[in-house]
Amino acid sequence: MTKKFAVIILSIVLCIGVLFTSCSYYSSNSYETQEFLMGTVVLQRIYHKNAEMIAKEVNGRIAEIESVMTINKPGGEVNLLNDAAGEEYVNLGKDTLYVLEKARQYSEISNGAFDLTIGPLVESWGVFSNNPKVPSESEIDELLKLVNYKDINIDLENSTAMLAKKGQIVDLGGIAKGFAADEVIEIYKKHGVESAMISLGGNILTLGGKPDGSPWTIGIRNPRGKDGSYIGIISVKDKAVVSSGDYERFFEKDGVRYHHILDPKTGYPADTGLIGTTIVSDISIDADALSTATFVLGLEEGMKLIESLEGIEAVFVTEDKKIYVTDGLKETFIFRDESKEFEYVEKR
Repeated sequence: MTKKFAVIILSIVLCIGVLFTSCSYYSSNSYETQEFLMGTVVLQRIYHKNAEMIAKEVNGRIAEIESVMTINKPGGEVNLLNDAAGEEYVNLGKDTLYVLEKARQYSEISNGAFDLTIGPLVESWGVFSNNPKVPSESEIDELLKLVNYKDINIDLENSTAMLAKKGQIVDLGGIAKGFAADEVIEIYKKHGVESAMISLGGNILTLGGKPDGSPWTIGIRNPRGKDGSYIGIISVKDKAVVSSGDYERFFEKDGVRYHHILDPKTGYPADTGLIGTTIVSDISIDADALSTATFVLGLEEGMKLIESLEGIEAVFVTEDKKIYVTDGLKETFIFRDESKEFEYVEKR
């Protein structure tokens, strides 16, 4: 299971799972690689004579970001911030400060549907661990007191930040991969790359189009289908495509499935009638945060949020297997449901 559920269709034949090893539609000028970083498989396809060297630089940059922002390994700046919660300000680098500021921005824009201080709940549920559990109602009630994005104080002038209450935990898992993808594109551009794409666990970001000038074709995963199945495709150039879904990481207890996207207001897995959201934007960090926020908000509120933001589009998949897209995608979204179980609702 992976965090996101967008898949890439690189040719007429859909190549899934072996995307970067068995697809040979393009010329030998392409370089393809995959590494395990930030808790997921990082896939790159680069068209450039120095592609191998560029890919190594990219992987080094992603590893650097992970070391600074992860809370799943010892060390790093975010761990220092969390350890000092309620006690003192901590000096942070420009990358961490930037991501914290963007995370706070989207926490505000979404009215807390995305909340960077969700950490105590994530830790308690343990969906990403080997021992997930359903916390007691009383435990959730106590932890909810620690979840409030307004409690993060960021002092950009002095490059410091502080959490207001002891026990609060910043978790950038819903936005850090988006930042990493944006950094990758900057590396590609620095080296003169004109055609490339990267996927960090499904956080897909494209540079330009394919070498022949045509757009990249992205498949939107069927949230209830097997790996490799999809319910629609979109064509993009220079765009980020990021998805969130309730099936990506989950566990079952007493016949109930509990997924990893927690609602900061209830403390439980979000239950707003959606099973998947996909965000299309120019910047990956924006799409990453919004894919989570809209999933928590649900169709109506999520649609309102996206329509209020310039240059952002979305696909929503509901639990009754209906698909809705924002106006800006209606000309490029192609409904293609292999399962014959979904309905594309063109007018709401």
